[in-house]
Parts: sequence; structure tokens; C-alpha cells
Amino acid sequence: MSREIIRTDQAPQAIGTYSQAVKCGTTVYLSGQIPLLPETMEMVEGEIEQQIRRVFDNLQAVARAAGGSLADVVKLNVFLTDLGNFPVVNQVMAEYFSEPYPARAAIGVAGLPKDAGVEMDAVMELQG
Repeated sequence: MSREIIRTDQAPQAIGTYSQAVKCGTTVYLSGQIPLLPETMEMVEGEIEQQIRRVFDNLQAVARAAGGSLADVVKLNVFLTDLGNFPVVNQVMAEYFSEPYPARAAIGVAGLPKDAGVEMDAVMELQG
């Protein structure tokens, strides 16, 4: 099966040895996104809600570059430095996703790159 590397200027560029996403057949693996602004590579200003929105915007941009959308996400992993922010994730996620929702995991972590409060990665299945 061939692999295709997905890149877009509409999401932050990779800040390490990884790709924004990798497409294998109809499955796309989206790398973790933190709340970086693609234009400046700086963290978004504001509270956790703004961080979560920026992460979803970044994931959405990579999904589009791969030929899909957030509606094609089948698995979402959410990493939070404070699990007390999980209700905010649910609130904002309801604005970006509709039923049927993807499978999801929420993981509390001690720290994230650039002191972000949230990071998410996803698996997307494109329509054949």
C-alpha cells in the first residue's frame, strides 16, 4: 500500500521529525496538533477554550488537505494538562462534530509542547 505525506500551510508546520499527516489507502493518520497559529507558529492567545478551538481548526485544515473533513474522523485522542477542562472540550467539540461522533480517548498528561494545555491527534477514514 502506498503512503502519501499530507502537508498544508493552513496548519502549523511540523516542529520535529514527523509529518502533518500520512495517508495510507483511505486511512489518514493526523499528527498531534497544539494551539499554534499557522501564520506565526506562536501559541494562540486566550483561555483553554481558544486553545481547543485552534486545535480543531488545525486538525480541520490538515483533514481538508488530505481530501476529507472532521466528519471523516473515526478516532480522536485528546491530551489535556488539566482534565478539569474536559467539559470545555465537549462543548467546543459539539460545534465541530455532529453525530455519529468519532471514538475518543481523553488522557491527562503532565505537560505538552510549548506549554500547551491541549493537544489532539486523529485517525480519519475517507470515503472510498
